[in-house]
Amino acid sequence: MNADLTLADRTAIVTGAGAGLGRSEALALAGQGAAVVVNDIGAAAEDVAAEIRAAGGKAVAVAGDVGDWTLGEKLVRTAVETFGGLDVLVNNAGVLRDKMLFNLSESDWDDVIRVHLKGHASVSRAAAVHWRAASKAAGGPVYGRVINTASEAFLFGSAGQPNYSAAKAGIVALTLSTAQGLARYGVRANAICPRARTAMTEASFAEGTSPGGLDVMAPERVGTFVGYLASPAAEKISGQVFVVYGDMVALMAAPTVERKFTAESGVFSAEEFAAQVTPYFDGREPHRTYAAWDVAALDTTGTNQMG
Repeated sequence: MNADLTLADRTAIVTGAGAGLGRSEALALAGQGAAVVVNDIGAAAEDVAAEIRAAGGKAVAVAGDVGDWTLGEKLVRTAVETFGGLDVLVNNAGVLRDKMLFNLSESDWDDVIRVHLKGHASVSRAAAVHWRAASKAAGGPVYGRVINTASEAFLFGSAGQPNYSAAKAGIVALTLSTAQGLARYGVRANAICPRARTAMTEASFAEGTSPGGLDVMAPERVGTFVGYLASPAAEKISGQVFVVYGDMVALMAAPTVERKFTAESGVFSAEEFAAQVTPYFDGREPHRTYAAWDVAALDTTGTNQMG
């Protein structure tokens, strides 16, 4: 394997890796030579770890809920004690409680925010503690990669997923903060917005075409990109958001300022807002909001769109 792509002698943690995207990501990392700490809430974590070992790789399973703050520390400790370090963190674990806002219960909100957003934060925090200490001990930057899992739901603000959309937007902000806060220690952090046909999303997608002989929504497509982001080849990539599915990867641009309104006298009155701002929105198309609707134009898969 190309030296810039190998993960030999590296250790990775993948959360929610008992099935679907997480499993594909764990297998991809193992295929590049990484030892993998496989996390999920049940026995499936051990199944995937055994699958990696059967293929000649190194893996250990740690069952547990990432919404439990202490699990992050356990995962990092396991990586260090079992394989000697930590180099890659893939935060993937998640749940769905899809409801329209007026049907949303407190538990629907809490469950999704806890597993997605708090789960990303708990493991990222533990990894950050490790990398900061390792960098200080080494007297310079170390190797660190964080790949977080956002969603197009945050770009569109999916009507039936207010909890999920909010969690995924929070994950993007967490990713940016991670990239900035840990850069000095050698850590690179990015977020992906993947689509894949998994148990969690099977109701969202129709059957798609299969360019390259692989189902257009196969999670292995995402796993390949995660393996790339985890590799030395991605050294210059940090603080970015990618939409990933099918035969493409799309790099999202940062939000831009569309229009600046300035008070003529230095202080706005309500009347001046009405005079300046109201006309600007006259005749505006309903979809022309902060939502990134142009992302929908990327889809040539023939499958249903999420959100």
